[in-house]
Amino acid sequence: MEDSQFEGTARLIFEAGLLKLSKRTGWWICGVKDPESIAEHSFRTALIASLLAKLEGADPARAAYLALWHDSQETRVGDIPHIGRRYLDAASNEAVTADQTSGLPGPLAEEIRALVHDYEHGDSLEVQCAHDADKLECLFQAVEYRDTGHRNVAGWIESSRTKLNTKSAQRIADVAVTMSSQDWHRAALEQRAAVK
Repeated sequence: MEDSQFEGTARLIFEAGLLKLSKRTGWWICGVKDPESIAEHSFRTALIASLLAKLEGADPARAAYLALWHDSQETRVGDIPHIGRRYLDAASNEAVTADQTSGLPGPLAEEIRALVHDYEHGDSLEVQCAHDADKLECLFQAVEYRDTGHRNVAGWIESSRTKLNTKSAQRIADVAVTMSSQDWHRAALEQRAAVK
């Protein structure tokens, strides 16, 4: 492999760092002044995808891999809220990914491009889990914002819920909307106290 291919790989890694700085702008509509970053969303989406895949009998690693790359194009096009998409003719995620990966070694570029294409057009159980993970992560984030006083998120919760396809995602969502985002902490403290 030539140095230029390592340089291309390094450039993509630096570019991915922008996801840590880029905010999920749709939450501004709900009054959230400092929403989570795209990277934060993508991390938890990948984690959720792996859990859903395991519950659904799919490949957790593949589902997480799909979810990890699902918003990587937003380094170049930003996070466009759904209402904004009505007014824009943005490049496809595959076209953005092709540009992003043009400096990578051939097999690596081909794999990432195929992965993004699969996420956008595939119908495997892993793809379904990755898509559900994206919606479920949004639902969990909305519950967290609700718990910190943002009342305008009810529509986001319901919208995310209605787009879920797998039984596991639907059941997790049904439970999550009835909980406080701090229930994990209370349960951990009770568990710790029971051990003593």
